This record gives sequence, C-alpha cells and structure tokens, in this order.
Amino acid sequence: MRARSAGRVLGYVALAVATVAMLLPFFWMVVSSLKHNNDVFTVPVQWLPDPVVWHNYLEIWQRADMTTWLRNTLLLAVVVTALQVFTGSFAAYGFARMRFPGRDVLFLAYIGTMAVPWQSYMIPQFVLMSKIHLNDTLWSIIALQAFGAFGVFLMKQYFESIPDTLNEAARIDGLSEYGIWRRIMMPLSVPAIASLTLLTFVTTWNDYLGPLIYLRSAQNWTIQLGLKTFVSQYNAEYALIVTGSVLSVLPIAVIFLLGQRYFVEGIATTGVKG
Repeated sequence: MRARSAGRVLGYVALAVATVAMLLPFFWMVVSSLKHNNDVFTVPVQWLPDPVVWHNYLEIWQRADMTTWLRNTLLLAVVVTALQVFTGSFAAYGFARMRFPGRDVLFLAYIGTMAVPWQSYMIPQFVLMSKIHLNDTLWSIIALQAFGAFGVFLMKQYFESIPDTLNEAARIDGLSEYGIWRRIMMPLSVPAIASLTLLTFVTTWNDYLGPLIYLRSAQNWTIQLGLKTFVSQYNAEYALIVTGSVLSVLPIAVIFLLGQRYFVEGIATTGVKG
C-alpha cells in the first residue's frame, strides 16, 4: 500500500515537472512581451518585468497590420474547421452506417492518403489552383483544406461506438438517413466533434507553408506570414516580435482551455465499440 502511494506521489511530481517544463517557454514569452528590447535577453533571465511595458501591446497594432492578419487567419480557421466537421462527419456516417460494395476498400484507400506527403502533390495542387484562378485568394486555402481524411477517420471511429439499435429504431419511425445523421449521430458525437474542431482550428491557424505558397498580396496574409514579414523588417525589436507571437498564440490557448474537457473525452472514447 505504501509502495503504491509512493509511486502515485512520484507520478504526480513527474507530471508537475513536465507541466512546468512545457509552460515555461510560454511564460517567458508573455513576460518578455512586457519588457523593453534591451531587457528581453538579459543574463541571468529576468523572470518578472521591471518596469512593466504595457505599451508594447498598443505599439504592435500601430507598427503592423495585425487587424488584417488576424481577420484573415480567423476567417480561414473558422471556415475550414466548419467545412471539415461537416464533410468529415457526413462521409464518416456513410462509411460507418451504410452498406455498399467496396466500402472497406474505399475507406482504406481514402485513409491511406494520410501517408502520402504533401510535398509529393504540392505542385499539381498549385497548378490546379492557377488554372481555376484561385491563387492569391483565401478561397485557395479553403478549397484545399475543406476535406480531410483524418476527420473522416476520427468521426467514423466515434460513430461506430454508438449502438446500431438507435439507427434501426429511427428508420422504423420513418427517419431518413440524413435525419439520423443530423438528429441522432451528431448530437451524440459532441466530444468527437469538439476534438476534430480543435485539431483542425489549431492546424489551420498555425499553417505557414500553405499561405506562403498561395497568398502573395499583403491584404491576404495570415498572422504567420505577417509576423514573418514583421520580423524581417524589425529584427531588432525583440519585445514587439514577442508581443506579436503572444497575440498569435492567445486565441489558440483560449479555445483549448474552453474545449479541453470535450477534446480529452473525444480522443479517449474514439475507437471504443458500442
């Protein structure tokens, strides 16, 4: 009994140390955003700013086009996330509940696309976007990321954990397959939807290479492209650079804190058969 208690205490201590190690860089970034430039890289590290320079969070909006960058990034993240949840759950319902020839082979082939590196079809995609005149528009990113094999896989695994008897009872009551998907499967799949929403939103928000390839005009830049340009122009303004980084990370941190319970539940229950 004592050995078990000691092991549990050691486990908690290890988790606490790991948590501090993961949060320390973020804490340093927030603290550095409240310093003068000369105080950011002092040795030893100054963990508490003295004085606190709140003006950095006002100056960054004056020196950089943060409004445009954040608006474009938020628009892309919200639209792509909504489309991936819709298309992923719709296709997952077909794979999980419908019976048709070649279903399993088609599903495996579709999921197999996740193993194909993006660099192998990056050029054909760019040529396609050029042919249909979507380059240098936000529509190019939306069109390329509206569908995702991972979302289909995640939702299918969760749908299969829901008892088939619910679907059979709904069919007996005259509910269509679309109605079953909308009124039964989706409300019961909130944890999986939350997980897919969070993962897709974070991936789209942090995407750098996609916007770098397709978005050339400054009015279409995302926060990642904008901050890269800002760093190039003000490479000695360390405090402002860190301030911009904090503003780019803050929405993701807030969204994760709000949805972490559903995220953990969705990941933990995915793949459990009903």
